[in-house]
Amino acid sequence: MTKEKNVQPLRTQEEIEDMKQALRRFSGERDRFLFVFGINTGLRVSDILPLTVKDVKGKTHVVIKEKKTSKTKRFFINDGLRNEINTYIKGMNDEDILFPSRKGNDPISPTQAYRALVKAAEMIDRDDIGTHTMRKTFGYHYYRKTKDIAFLQDIFNHSAPSITKRYIGITQDEIDETLKGFSL
Repeated sequence: MTKEKNVQPLRTQEEIEDMKQALRRFSGERDRFLFVFGINTGLRVSDILPLTVKDVKGKTHVVIKEKKTSKTKRFFINDGLRNEINTYIKGMNDEDILFPSRKGNDPISPTQAYRALVKAAEMIDRDDIGTHTMRKTFGYHYYRKTKDIAFLQDIFNHSAPSITKRYIGITQDEIDETLKGFSL
């Protein structure tokens, strides 16, 4: 049995770029794109892996039925991600799976995605990376940019803001930082 990891978001742009480079170098373009897609949508890996080219090609939104909740969710595709998609799918057919396994006609499994992320993380001396890192990274940066925990809670389908804050790793240090210089 493996020890449960405390999976963390990537908190800086430098960490994100390091992870992208490590994935490209040690796992390949498919896994780098999976990471980029994950950190830009906040979707769970189980909802990303089954996607096909036609699910994202020329779209402004990805529409999925969440595996965990069975709820239909609509996620915006920003310009940066749209450019990444267009580059990645060049030469692919509409029916092609975005994240194909090298064995058979199925997408990679969540376990394979996890292994690719962990392997890349080891190359950048991180032991706190897993598939939830993508979702947590999205949430962390969304929150840092917007300070809107209510919207993020809705995006993640969490039942309370406290769950969302804990999930994205808003730590006591960060709370303390917001209180510096605050007085009445």
